Amino acid sequence: MNGGGSVGAVRVHRVVEGPEDGPVVVFGGSLGSDLRMWEPQVVPLLERGFRVVRYDTRGHGASPVPPGPYDIDDLGADVLALLDELEVERAHLVGLSLGAMTGMWLGVHAPGRVASLVLCCTSAKLGPPEMWVERAAKVRAEGTAAVAAAGVSRWLTPGYAERHPDRAAYLRSMIAGVPAEGYAACCGAIERMDQLDALPKITAPTLVIAGADDPATPPEGHADLIAAAIPGARLEVVADAAHLGSYERPEEFTRLILDHLERA
Repeated sequence: MNGGGSVGAVRVHRVVEGPEDGPVVVFGGSLGSDLRMWEPQVVPLLERGFRVVRYDTRGHGASPVPPGPYDIDDLGADVLALLDELEVERAHLVGLSLGAMTGMWLGVHAPGRVASLVLCCTSAKLGPPEMWVERAAKVRAEGTAAVAAAGVSRWLTPGYAERHPDRAAYLRSMIAGVPAEGYAACCGAIERMDQLDALPKITAPTLVIAGADDPATPPEGHADLIAAAIPGARLEVVADAAHLGSYERPEEFTRLILDHLERA
């Protein structure tokens, strides 16, 4: 399903903050998240003069839930429509997990719109496909609350979740608030995605950040393959971080992101 899928691009929910003339940074989130997952990054970027755009992936948060199936090119088309609507010619794209998968697609298919890429805790091909089929079926049958605890166990290291039970509960409620059909249709997009062979086409300056303790997309076999395939990409592995590393280790992730944006 190419060229924006069956329904075309959807108008995703977004929050735009910062100076109108600042360099634009677009943040795309993980499967099961909404734009609140990037709250730790907002103020430091605003203080450096960036215009910060956070959006809810289709099917998530306050964005529409069009009928599936969705593919990664649909999610990319949504971001291009967002840039068009905001009249942004080129933006820095920061994504985590599904948001970074979308960022890779844009780097390949819309290079003129991408000033730089930061790809956090992600994969260019995340199997096995059966896992995504099963998870989508579970969510359609039982709702996203049924996968919320397991999701947070991948997002946070056990020690962090123990020390911050309130934050773990907040993130569980975030996953449980995602519409079941939106979550399930995005599982299908990940199930069918294989961007490994396309990565060498990416020309944007790229930083890949991995969490050393990420059980969903471990650095070995995911981040290392992406960094090796994208010309000139740099890989940073952050200690004591699971899959939602930007939330668990915000100072370190934000420092790396800002350093890359200011170099780019």
